[in-house]
Amino acid sequence: MVPDTTTSPRTGRQELLTALGEIEQRVLWLSAATIDHANRVRPNPTGLKVGGHQASCASMVSIMTTLWFHELTADDRVSVKPHASPALHAVNHLLGELPAGALETLRSFGGLQSYPSRTKDPDPVDYSTGSVGIGATAPIWGALARRYVEGRFPGAGTGRQYALLGDAELDEGACWEAVQDPMVAGLGEVVWIVDLNRQSLDRVVPALSAERLAGMFEAAGWQVLTLKYGEQLTELFSRPGGEALRTRLDTMGNPEYQRLLRCTPAELRDRLPGTGSTREPLERLVATLDDDALHSAVRNLGGHDLGALLDAYAAIDDTRPTVILAYTVKGRGLHSEGHPQNHSSLLTRDQLADLATRTGADLDDPWRPLPADSAAARLCAERAEELRRPPVERIAPPPVPTDFGRTPGGTGTTQQAFGRALLDLSRSAPEAAARVVTVSPDVSSSTNLGGWLNKVGVWSPTERVDWFADDAETILHWRENPTGQHVELGIAETNLVGLLGELGATWSRWGQPLLPIGIMYDPFVNRALEPWQFGIYAGGQSLLVGTPSGVTLAPEGGAHQSITTPSLGLEQPGCTTWEPAFAQDTEWCVLAALSLLGRPDGGSAYLRLSTRPVDQSLAAVPADPAARERRRRQSVAGAYGLRRAEGTPDVTLAAMGAMVPEALTAADRLAGLGVAADVVCVTSPGLLFRATQARRGLDDAPQWVLDQAFPADRVAPLVTLLDGHPHTLAFLGTVHNTPVTPLGVTRFGQSGALDEVHRHHGIDTESVVRAALDLTHRP
Repeated sequence: MVPDTTTSPRTGRQELLTALGEIEQRVLWLSAATIDHANRVRPNPTGLKVGGHQASCASMVSIMTTLWFHELTADDRVSVKPHASPALHAVNHLLGELPAGALETLRSFGGLQSYPSRTKDPDPVDYSTGSVGIGATAPIWGALARRYVEGRFPGAGTGRQYALLGDAELDEGACWEAVQDPMVAGLGEVVWIVDLNRQSLDRVVPALSAERLAGMFEAAGWQVLTLKYGEQLTELFSRPGGEALRTRLDTMGNPEYQRLLRCTPAELRDRLPGTGSTREPLERLVATLDDDALHSAVRNLGGHDLGALLDAYAAIDDTRPTVILAYTVKGRGLHSEGHPQNHSSLLTRDQLADLATRTGADLDDPWRPLPADSAAARLCAERAEELRRPPVERIAPPPVPTDFGRTPGGTGTTQQAFGRALLDLSRSAPEAAARVVTVSPDVSSSTNLGGWLNKVGVWSPTERVDWFADDAETILHWRENPTGQHVELGIAETNLVGLLGELGATWSRWGQPLLPIGIMYDPFVNRALEPWQFGIYAGGQSLLVGTPSGVTLAPEGGAHQSITTPSLGLEQPGCTTWEPAFAQDTEWCVLAALSLLGRPDGGSAYLRLSTRPVDQSLAAVPADPAARERRRRQSVAGAYGLRRAEGTPDVTLAAMGAMVPEALTAADRLAGLGVAADVVCVTSPGLLFRATQARRGLDDAPQWVLDQAFPADRVAPLVTLLDGHPHTLAFLGTVHNTPVTPLGVTRFGQSGALDEVHRHHGIDTESVVRAALDLTHRP
């Protein structure tokens, strides 16, 4: 337990606790009533379950009340566990941030979201949550993003970063990947408050051990504060038989304890003493308590003791991350409290009426405000003023050039071109380059970031000695200091995209736009997919680079050969995906992606790059400035005609990324067979799909690229080709309703030489020629 150190400049301790207690009861009522209205009052003609989590809110109301109505400052940020969303809206309502009518819109179209959402909820939400583990870790990456911004573009201020999470959420591996990352140990502004109610969705967790959790946090360098018992139980421990009571509760299994919460006082008197050596002294202690005192004592846990919570906040050590393990009762104060299946249960009408009576609310006027002259109402008004944040003055991101004006030659890869594009940006547009921050999970040198790192350095809160600076054989210079522009995390892709999302949200949090770029091996994009998607949903704008990719990583075998990632980029809302074939296209697409970042009308992007060497003369970049600009616009819009056959084509070969050389070779082979083939270089399947949808009135995207890449006077059967799943480009047959044969990868990969692997998957030149001959019905 932590010492009692809290005092209030506004009022005495007891008066403060009394006011907080009234607010706590109102938050409990409002959260329960909001869920009840969504399920029982609002018309539901379909009969579809609406849902809500009254019990999950109830276990959090004490924690949230003490935080918002005493502890938080305007600079602090809080991530609230998903199922406590109605409690957050109740708090915001009491602070004047949400009108009463909005409480009637939970889970309705355009209303309060099921889970807290920065981009969709009408009231203040600091972090979007809803996916287990992501909301818990987001404040860690928010703290890093704030430090990065404050160190380079002052104005982000200070403030703690809180995460309110349930104990079952700690089962998610993403939590522990983040907790133990070396970057995290010095983030003293990070505070996790664990709602330790010992229940999951389906059951009481039988073996949850707070001591084990505490040891894991302590091993990672975190401060651990444990709030197990409240004031009433602590006082009972000091009475005769009190030590026996403490021993009994400390050694009792979670299911047995939860069962006590469902007992009548008579049953408690029989069950609580147990059967061992504690029974006799406990029977004597229990006999001194009346029924009400006994009933309240067994549920008097630290996570519901307002004074203990205030003391814990006062004991936070701001030099390292802190976790508060707050024991709670799921559903506390509700008729369902402690029941193992109370996760989604709803109070009956009679039970809700009883709750209204006990909390001083009105069942017939559920949103009735607190009495204006009450201490609770005055505290709400006072805290509303203290927590009000000034409007964010947003700085527009500096302009990003569209073209560096040079044409790459020789043989190269798109991965190499990406590294060169960053260096060229620093020379051509230093203001834009100054806002670039790259993030990788220990793969900087193997993804062609070496030149960029040597130029800009590695970010660290403090400067560290580079002990290899004088080593002549050291090519990658690891200079760590507060001005560096690269952040290196451990090998955990979920951490990378979590940080990427928060770096991409600085424009909306503090008005300072960054141009964040995350680089990882493309095969592991799937591992990071969920938090990456959630970061985009939450408004984080960033560029994710997956490299190297595909079965063109031939010797690496199936373990490193990504197959599904091209279609993932196509399917992801809020994200533009590009897979360029040539260095010139890579440069243009990187610049186009960066121009989307850090703005209210912007979005994220995904680049899929390759380590396959390609002859850059195949790109046939026009020398004429107007023609070059036309090619650039087509490239960033999704596709361009790379080669046009003389006369009317018999077939069109639409290829993407590393497979474009096969398409060009196949076109030459077909010409020798008397088959005229156009070759279209696809750079963005996602943009082309949106264009086809817009043509049908299903999207508002520009359509012109279809007319230029697939002109109506050159309609022919299609062979599509990519180093990924073939369905990614199969939709191109709908552009002109032509026959289409999609070629791609549908099986796990094999190790081998490039030609062997391409032949194995049917994406080699021979396969393209055969498919074209079949479509054109040639013998």
